[in-house]
Amino acid sequence: MLLKRSKEEVVLLLLCGLSIPSILPFGIVRLFQGNFILATVDLLIVLGMLCIMVFVWRTRRVRFAGIAVTVFYSLGMLAAVYVKGVSIVFWVYPTMIAAFFILRAREALMINSVSLLCLLVILHDAMPLLDLSSVVVTLVLINLFSYIFSDRTSLQHFELNQQAEKDFLTGVGNRRAFDRQLQNLCKQGEPQTDACLLILDLDHFKKINDQFGHTVGDQVLIQFCSLLRARIRTADSFFRYGGEEFVVIAMGVDEFTAARFAEELRALVEKTELLPDYPVTVSIGVARRLAEEQGQAWFQRADAMLYAAKLSGRNAVRVAREDGV
Repeated sequence: MLLKRSKEEVVLLLLCGLSIPSILPFGIVRLFQGNFILATVDLLIVLGMLCIMVFVWRTRRVRFAGIAVTVFYSLGMLAAVYVKGVSIVFWVYPTMIAAFFILRAREALMINSVSLLCLLVILHDAMPLLDLSSVVVTLVLINLFSYIFSDRTSLQHFELNQQAEKDFLTGVGNRRAFDRQLQNLCKQGEPQTDACLLILDLDHFKKINDQFGHTVGDQVLIQFCSLLRARIRTADSFFRYGGEEFVVIAMGVDEFTAARFAEELRALVEKTELLPDYPVTVSIGVARRLAEEQGQAWFQRADAMLYAAKLSGRNAVRVAREDGV
């Protein structure tokens, strides 16, 4: 089964893939022309891009590969300018712009700044001062505009992701956010981390909507979330799974600690007046993640405990036994 590639992987693979047919013909032509130094530079860049493509495809580690590509590109560009001189200085522009597509804005700016200083050393005797100043000014402006664009785009992307993963009513994480965190927590090859799932369901919530209306029901949900957010730890995560069902991922706890925590939450909801003169309670199912257990199986065990809590009369906590009994 082919795993879906992240956008970072796709950008990196495309960049390397497009670089190879763009640079390889120049290396071959220069080889036949006897320009062995520049041909060697071109062919080394092609080989480096090919190695990075294979590395990214097999390991999916884009962070290291992105830095390697940018440094490799920059060194190849500087070597080509050093050997050939002013005639190929135009290659500096796409090389510096490409860095902002691969790396974070500050990292790209730092690498490009070092490259620009090296370029000044290489060209200071090869170009008239006015021409060299024009090149430097245009490169500085390109880096400045690219930095601003990259930084703003990253910020907007982060804000959009935050909004897309929040429940519009309660402000807690939504099901999309929960699925993503569960997937990250259960990644194959990741070290086992103690964590427990708590699935919470407000008891007889439909009756509240039917008797008082959905507006009142919404206020109950908002107050319920505010109550729990004030109690859970910063290390834990809180999500609205759907309707009146919520999930807490409690990190670094075993099932006994999670059971006590769930009982505290149950008692807290029971004694808090979320709706005047109307008792609001919650049922909770708890399950600790087993070694190598995938997210769906883990969730199903916690959900089974929630079902058991409801069958027992609601306003209860039930904990999955690790031995399955």
